Amino acid sequence: MAPKLTLHDDRLFPADPASRDVARRIHAVTRGLPIISPHGHVPPRWLARNEHFGNPTRMLLTPDHYINRVLHANGVDLSDLGVGRGDEMTEADNRRAFRLLCEHWSDLNGTAMRYWLTDQLVGIFGVDVRPSAETSDAIYDVIAARLDEPDFRPRQLMDAFRIRFIATTDDPCDDLGPHAELAADGGFSEAHRVVPTFRPDRYLEPARPDWNELVDALGAAAGADVGTLDGYTRAMAARRQYFKDHGAVSSDHSHADLVTLVLPHDEAARLYDRARRGRASADEALALRRHLFTDQARLACEDGLVMTVHPAVARNHDADAFEHYGADVGADIPVGLEATRALQPLLNAYGNDPDFNFVIFTLDEDVYSREIAPLAAWYRSVYIGVPWWFIDAPESIMRFKREVTEMAGFSRVCGMIDDTRAFCSIPARHDMSRRLDAAHLADLVVTHRLDEDEAVEQAGALVVGNPMRIFKLDR
Repeated sequence: MAPKLTLHDDRLFPADPASRDVARRIHAVTRGLPIISPHGHVPPRWLARNEHFGNPTRMLLTPDHYINRVLHANGVDLSDLGVGRGDEMTEADNRRAFRLLCEHWSDLNGTAMRYWLTDQLVGIFGVDVRPSAETSDAIYDVIAARLDEPDFRPRQLMDAFRIRFIATTDDPCDDLGPHAELAADGGFSEAHRVVPTFRPDRYLEPARPDWNELVDALGAAAGADVGTLDGYTRAMAARRQYFKDHGAVSSDHSHADLVTLVLPHDEAARLYDRARRGRASADEALALRRHLFTDQARLACEDGLVMTVHPAVARNHDADAFEHYGADVGADIPVGLEATRALQPLLNAYGNDPDFNFVIFTLDEDVYSREIAPLAAWYRSVYIGVPWWFIDAPESIMRFKREVTEMAGFSRVCGMIDDTRAFCSIPARHDMSRRLDAAHLADLVVTHRLDEDEAVEQAGALVVGNPMRIFKLDR
């Protein structure tokens, strides 16, 4: 008989009985609260068209680079998981891919991915046996049958998961058609806000070989002449406003570093002209990128979009994987980060502007306590982005909570960010965060640093109040 797969009611709670009892009571209050998801990568067309998710592999495995990177490290080819193959995957291919996941189940032991997958398999799909080569087909059939049920389409799951707000990630030139469709559906949009996020990274990188083509496309989308820096800035402002008109509340940025630079207008215009002519040196392109990035903060002060940043990732580290599969398949590696001096020009200019909210994420754990928490404890615009990507596992999240709140308090933390393409992992990730909130707050209660009623109130703020306030959803 196959070993059982179970979800323990006390998962992630403290082992100490006194703390555990408090954590249970705190989590009981927050577990039913709605999900606020201000940053993620769910395709908006899924919701606009209420698409069938296809099959278990397409839904749970192929788009989830968190899982794919672990399987790749343990000898599985990404193509065998469906990466880069799209609709060419046959039913036999999909079953084989899912079997590879089940065969490598033990390789996920101790990881956040094991936790999320167990939550999904048991809590959403009703799977009750541990994945293995022998149980793979039976689990696949259980999930496939659920996917065919009418209440298992994206919109119905938005209700089941209690997702009140979800933001997608979109290119500045996107026409946002799916978002317009969703907004026009009054019955759906009254219960759920689905909004775009302005992601201009590529358009701020003059060192990219395709930067001029991208800038031309930006100008075309905005109906603006981008031959000069002033024209480019007008185009960028127009597209930001277009996104805001379609519900956007934030812009999202990721560059190699956090260095900011405010150049005199004439110097920035000269560098822009050189970049447009293909004559900018590497140093000039870097200086212009840092200036253009900083100018996004100025634009944010004008249009009110929240600015989120998550730098310091060596993208496409595996050249062979990039050549065969392209970007965003999981072959990205964190690098070190310096924030205090890097952000000083931006924060000196805009750090206390009442219309500017600036949320900083990092993959460099040391920076949270050493730099980001102290910055957020001084500058009115600065908020602390929660652990994401490589460090959104239970242990690193608890380290984060203990290290930043003692300096900046809970009010400067943005709330949970699930950052996922795997739709069914959203409730698992948010419940994980709520359980860890309860564990952390329970520890403060039993050590007599908070009263329990304060801890309960604080837990609710972390789940709903903080993201609503920091991402300006209550305006």
